[in-house]
Amino acid sequence: MEITGYVQTLAREGEQLADVAERAGTDALVPTCPQWRVADLLRHTGSVHRWATGYVAQGLTERAPFSDAPELVGSELLAWFREGHATLVRTLSGSSAEVHCWTFLPTAPPSPLAFWARRQAHETTVHRMDAEAALGVPFGPVDPGFAEDGVDELLTGFHARPRSRVRTAEPRVMRVRACDTGAVWTVHLSQEPARTVRGDAYGTVDAEADCTLTGEASWLYSALWNRRPLTGPGVTGDAELARLWADKAGI
Repeated sequence: MEITGYVQTLAREGEQLADVAERAGTDALVPTCPQWRVADLLRHTGSVHRWATGYVAQGLTERAPFSDAPELVGSELLAWFREGHATLVRTLSGSSAEVHCWTFLPTAPPSPLAFWARRQAHETTVHRMDAEAALGVPFGPVDPGFAEDGVDELLTGFHARPRSRVRTAEPRVMRVRACDTGAVWTVHLSQEPARTVRGDAYGTVDAEADCTLTGEASWLYSALWNRRPLTGPGVTGDAELARLWADKAGI
């Protein structure tokens, strides 16, 4: 995706998140984030938006402290969230593609601006799902190409970091297939951080994978980000690996 596509997605998803959160009420529980209420969801996401804005707007080249959100409630909290989201969208839209600032994933888009546009688009989309879970409505649609991109960021970025807790005592292989976009990832699990290869590292024979996850990209997106159960007919082979993911892959 181009930077403009990520920013457009961020703008739309943030507005939807706020609208759904307002309908749910800031005291509503968030089933997808145990121990959170909608107020916590807004404070977290609003703080992340401001944190990201600082890197791009100020050209910060080192990790900055993450500031706590103010203890606002109700309509004031919603207004605070909307203000920070709008500022982030304006900052990303108005910044030069040459901006130099800190980023934090081992694999990333070609520029820091692309990194932050991508990261915040996915951050906000996943938390929009959390707001929908709090309201008790089905998740809204996610474009297949964008969902594929989010799975890729998760597998090749977040879980390639040393802090990933998705580890196995013995080497195992999990294959992920998006049946609508054709994307395939082969995830090599061990006592070290996961090593993900784009494509089918063993050819076309699924017997080489201990567990295979197959589904539309939007299902994989929400399931691998732990917003819906990683179960069902799309999970074949050793279901323990799917349970391991559900238990250990939270970001």
